[in-house]
Amino acid sequence: MEYRQLGNSGLRVPALSFGTGTFGGKGPLFSAWGQSDAAEARRLIDICIDAGVTLFDTADVYSGGASEEILGEAVRGRRDAVLISTKTGLPTGDGPQDWGASRARLVRAVEQALSRLGTDYIDLLQLHAFDASTPAEELMGTLDLLIAAGKIRYAGVSNYPGWQLMKAQGLAERHGWPRLVAHQVYYSLIGRAYESELMPLGADQGIGALVWSPLGWGRLTGRIGRDRPVPAGSRLHETEQFAPPVESELLYRVIDALEAIATETGKTVPQVAINWLLRRPTVSSVIIGARNEEQLRQNLGATGWSLTSGQVAALDAVSTVLPPYPHTPYHQQEGFARLNQAMV
Repeated sequence: MEYRQLGNSGLRVPALSFGTGTFGGKGPLFSAWGQSDAAEARRLIDICIDAGVTLFDTADVYSGGASEEILGEAVRGRRDAVLISTKTGLPTGDGPQDWGASRARLVRAVEQALSRLGTDYIDLLQLHAFDASTPAEELMGTLDLLIAAGKIRYAGVSNYPGWQLMKAQGLAERHGWPRLVAHQVYYSLIGRAYESELMPLGADQGIGALVWSPLGWGRLTGRIGRDRPVPAGSRLHETEQFAPPVESELLYRVIDALEAIATETGKTVPQVAINWLLRRPTVSSVIIGARNEEQLRQNLGATGWSLTSGQVAALDAVSTVLPPYPHTPYHQQEGFARLNQAMV
C-alpha cells in the first residue's frame, strides 16, 4: 500500500482508507448501506490491515453512533496499529446542543465519541458540515483546546464551502492555532465539482482530500449501463434520494469509457474509477466501503497498478463538465497564469 502525507502535515495515511458507514445498519439510509455487526466488521478490518489500509473513517451520525461502537470493538487490542477518523456536527438528536460546532457541542461530542470508540484519542476529527451559527473563532479555538488536551491529534472538515475553509485557515494563522489538514469531499468521475475551487484551495493551503463516494454513490460499480438499469437489489432504490445528482448522459458516457478501459486493463470498472482518483492532485486518500469481503477485496485491487496517460486522458475527456463562472479547471490554471502574465 502506498502511503501519503495528509495535506501539509506529518501524518502519513494510506492511499486507500476504509469507510465504516456500513457498520451497524440502523435507520433507513444506513441500513441500506450495510449492516455489518462486530464480528463481520473485525473480519473486514483484518483484511484491510493485512493490505496496509490502516485509516478507518466513521461519524457520530452513522447508525446513531453504532458505527463508532462497532469500529472501536473491532480494533480493540490493536489501537496503535490503526488511525481513526470520525466526524461530528450533523444533528444527533432534537435538543439545541445536539447539532452544530459550538464549543459546548464539540467538547461533548468528542467525549461521547471517545467513549463509543473505546479510545482516549482521535487521530483525525472532522467537522461534518459547515455550521453558520457558530463563529469561526469559536470553532478553531475549540479545536486548538482539544488538540492541546490530547483528545484529538489533527483536525479537518467535510463538505465545507471554500470561503469558510479559507477563513478558518486565516484565523489559525493569525492566532497560532493548528491549521486544518484535511477536507473530506465528494469526488468522482461523475462529480468533479471539487476541482473548480476546493482543489486549488487545498493545493495552496496544504489541505489533503479524503474522497468519499468515489464510485458516485454506487453508480460506477459496473452493474449499471446504457442497457442495464439499476438492478432490483441495488441500494440505490433506497438511497438515491440522498445522492449527489448526475445527468444521465454524463453517467452513461463515463460508464462506456470505464468499461472500455476495464477491458483493456483486465481490471473492473470500480478499480479503474478509483485508480483515476488516486492520480488526482491533492488527493491524500480515497475512502472505500464494502458490505462484504468480496466487495472489499475488489476495491483493494484499485492499487498496485496505474492507468496509462492515454487512458487518463480518455476518462478526463468524457467526464469534464464546464465549471461555474468564474472558476477555471485546476489543470488549466497554469496555462491561464501564463496568459495573464503575457498580457501584463
